[in-house]
Amino acid sequence: MPFHSADEQLLNRALELARQGVGLASPNPYVGAVIADRAGNIVGTGVYTYAGVKHAEVLALEAAGAKARGGTLYINLEPHAHQGRTPPCTDALIAAGIRRVVASMPDPNPKVSGRGFDQLRTAGVEIEVGLLQEESRRLNEHFGRYIRRGMPFVTLKSAMTLDGKIAPAPAESSNQRAGTITDGFSGSWITGELARAHVHELRHQNDALLVGVGTILADNPLLTDRSGRSRRRPLLRLILDSRLRLPLQSRLVQSVAAEGRSSEQSSVLLFCASASKNDNEKKKAQLEQLGIRVESVPAAEPGGRPDLHAVLRRLGQLEITSVMFEGGSTLNGTALATNMVDKVFLYYAPKILAGIGSVPFAAGAGFHATNQAAQVQHLRLHRFGEDFAVEGYLRDPYGD
Repeated sequence: MPFHSADEQLLNRALELARQGVGLASPNPYVGAVIADRAGNIVGTGVYTYAGVKHAEVLALEAAGAKARGGTLYINLEPHAHQGRTPPCTDALIAAGIRRVVASMPDPNPKVSGRGFDQLRTAGVEIEVGLLQEESRRLNEHFGRYIRRGMPFVTLKSAMTLDGKIAPAPAESSNQRAGTITDGFSGSWITGELARAHVHELRHQNDALLVGVGTILADNPLLTDRSGRSRRRPLLRLILDSRLRLPLQSRLVQSVAAEGRSSEQSSVLLFCASASKNDNEKKKAQLEQLGIRVESVPAAEPGGRPDLHAVLRRLGQLEITSVMFEGGSTLNGTALATNMVDKVFLYYAPKILAGIGSVPFAAGAGFHATNQAAQVQHLRLHRFGEDFAVEGYLRDPYGD
């Protein structure tokens, strides 16, 4: 049966509700639900938040009460039919007398995908799937990657001049160094206020933020989410630091120390490479005493930085569904070369830095032929005043 004329409007409303779960639903997906009666009037809505436990469709049913009978559920994601933290939502929908379900997409979890629709069809509920599917897939791309691969979705963010430079030659700026991203040179930012404010929107959308220790040494940042929006879990700030060079007096460390939390509860997690047992043990104890959590993972190569594959596997174990890389050119080059990146969000300012010593967006050997280069697909362009950004995907988050 084709979609009704009001279906897109009501499903768009469900997507709007689902977006209210950003920052509140992880590690589960963002889901919004709308129930309309036979006349097309909205009689109940719901938004899923992890702390709220109840799923969006159950909340919408409770709001609708008896008016749900014979009505239509509009939802961006397939209702779940399995027992998890809550009973199956499909049972509640059938018991409430829902006549029709309009959903954007199946559950991306291959273990349960399609079960909800099958159970509802068996009970005589009419199912329509696929309306606004692209929007729904983009909204839950973090969950799609995490639930299928057990590792977080990786966004590589950077800000640069039109000629792809993220910082000037080190000698031209006393507070910066090669291999780190600073988004600024000679005391000024590369991008403008609108673009920098949008970075905090991206941070809010992610569970974690990752940089190399060189960024801390160069910029002394706090790496916080200053979007002003609510989060269920604090933004997890991740530092790659092979030799534990993170300064105890850095703003990041001192801000954590001021919180007075134990290292197990810290919002900062430092990954070091398998270390020797002398000065590193002393520094590790000092960091942990100040509230920094320190974990050791294998090195990518002897004496090198922590292996990114190992880092992402560990984050998956911690139920981190998404991480944004905001490192320097070395981290950017490594992430691209090792196929770690799902998506890029690259900001450009209308400036040309030039100079043979200026720091490029990505360092390392790079790709040796254009047909081997990382291919960015499904591009979107964004304007932020005079600046612009390119958003695109290096792989399908719902692929295997």
